[in-house]
Amino acid sequence: MSLNNWTADRKLAERIRSSVTAGNVFHAYIIEGDTCVDKAAFAKDMLKAIMCRENPGMGCDECIDCRKIAHDNYEDLYFLESDGLSVKDEAVFQLQEKLKLKPSGGSRNLAVIKDADTMTVRAQNRLLKTLEEPTPGTVIILLSENRDNLLETIRSRCVAYRLNSLETDLNQLQMEGASVIVEAVMEGENFHRMKELLGRYMKSRDDAFQLLDGMERIYRDFLVGKDLRGRLMKRENIFRHIELIEEARRDLVMKVNYNYAMKNLIIKIGG
Repeated sequence: MSLNNWTADRKLAERIRSSVTAGNVFHAYIIEGDTCVDKAAFAKDMLKAIMCRENPGMGCDECIDCRKIAHDNYEDLYFLESDGLSVKDEAVFQLQEKLKLKPSGGSRNLAVIKDADTMTVRAQNRLLKTLEEPTPGTVIILLSENRDNLLETIRSRCVAYRLNSLETDLNQLQMEGASVIVEAVMEGENFHRMKELLGRYMKSRDDAFQLLDGMERIYRDFLVGKDLRGRLMKRENIFRHIELIEEARRDLVMKVNYNYAMKNLIIKIGG
């Protein structure tokens, strides 16, 4: 796939194309998006757009660089992800050492840090040194579900993009479940009824993530007036519920039992 295939993010793809073709490639980016959005795939397509010589700015999917990036065997591309609960300081240190090396196959060293918002504070402070003084040509992409979980010093040194999940198909059953659960919260249903609803729509950790994505989308629609039910809630309560959803999401990322995390959420939001 190339950036041209991201139809829900066509404007973003065009911005990236314009920057690349103008030679304005920044050294660090944050790609933010819901759990259901394949942020790693977008990051690889973005790197193809940067490295492709046949179709710079979009990627051709056919040249040697595009194919190597697609199949995770590009010599100068490094991936980092959480080890257990978080991305550790030692892992960031090892990445930094690799990024200091001269590229062996191309003109740039590239890195994708998955689960970037789980980096420990120590790991983020270590990464900050690289962001402040990057080796020329280096491109680092941080993938995050919520960039507010990153230090301000990290965010301020990155170009941030948010992937549009509106055209990304959430599991329809989970989207229905999210709407039913939000409706139950608004109607003041008791904990046992809320627990029954969770049992109907949630059978796995992935289901829990998708329910959270759906609930957060609904609350955001409340805030911007796209869902008229939002008129029945105070804005401060909507913001509070979004904060609690983010807390539950962090619990899931940290491998807390998904049933416990979701039951804890519905208790806090009034179930």
